[in-house]
Amino acid sequence: MSTFSGVWVALVTPFRGGQVDVPALRSLATHLIEAGATGLVVCGTSGEAAALDEREQLTVLDAVLEVVPADRVVMGLSGNNQAAVLGRLQCIQRRPLAGILVPAPYYVRPSQQGLLAFFQAIADASQLPIILYDIPYRSAVSMELETIRQLARHPRIVAIKDCGGDIRKTQMLIEDAVLDVLTGEDEQIFATLCLGGSGAISAAAHIRTADFVDVVALLQQGNLQAGRERFRQLLPWIRLAFSEPNPAPVKAMLATQGLIVDELREPMLRCSDALRERLCSELP
Repeated sequence: MSTFSGVWVALVTPFRGGQVDVPALRSLATHLIEAGATGLVVCGTSGEAAALDEREQLTVLDAVLEVVPADRVVMGLSGNNQAAVLGRLQCIQRRPLAGILVPAPYYVRPSQQGLLAFFQAIADASQLPIILYDIPYRSAVSMELETIRQLARHPRIVAIKDCGGDIRKTQMLIEDAVLDVLTGEDEQIFATLCLGGSGAISAAAHIRTADFVDVVALLQQGNLQAGRERFRQLLPWIRLAFSEPNPAPVKAMLATQGLIVDELREPMLRCSDALRERLCSELP
C-alpha cells in the first residue's frame, strides 16, 4: 500500500500574461524538490485549479512530471459533477502518479451517504492511491469520522489531508492507524506530528522549505525541543502566508525571490501593498 509522509508542497501555478508560465513552473518544481520537499501536490487549492480548464490542468501536471519523478507528484481532482470527475480521472491516471487528492464535492452539500457514494465511485474507478481531502470551509460539507472510517476500508483510499478543524477527529484517525494523516492547516503541523500524524500538505512550505522538512525530521527522531523551536521560527511566516487569501502571499514571496511573476487569476488578486511591506520587513 502507498504511504504518504513528510512535507508535500501544495504547488502554486505560475502565470505570465494570463497564461500558465510553464518554464517558471518547471523551475519552481525543481527548486522545491532540491530544497527537500517529499513531493508536490499539483492543481489543488493553492494551484488555483478552479481557474484552470481541463487542458491547462493537464499542461501543469505534465510540465511538473518533466522535472519531478512521478512517485513524488499528487494531482488534485475536484468537482461536483461526478460523471465529469470520473472522466477527468481517466485522463489523469494515464500517468503513473503517487496519487490523487480528492475533496468532497463543493456547493452541493451531499449527505454522508452521498459522500460515501461519491468517494467509493472514484476509488472503484481509480488505479491510483487516493488522498481524501476534508476541508469543510471550502466544500461546505464535513466528512464525519465514521464516514472516513468506512471509506478507509477501500484499498485505494490510503491517506487524508486534514483541514476539518476537529482535533478529536484528527486524533482518532491517527489512533486508527489505517490512513496516513497529513495536515493541510500549516499552523497545525507541529501538533499533528506530535499526535502521530504522517506529515503535511503545505502551501507555506514554498518558502523555507528545508526548515519545514527539518521540523518533520526532528519530531520523527523524537527531538521535541529542537522541533518546537524550529516550528516557532516558522510561525510568523505561516501566519502571514494565510493573512490574505491563499496563494496571494505565497506568490508575492516567491516573486521577491525571482522564482515566478506575482500574478493570479481573477477573482483572486495579488496581496495588498500593506501585506507586501510586512512580508519584506518582518521576514528574514
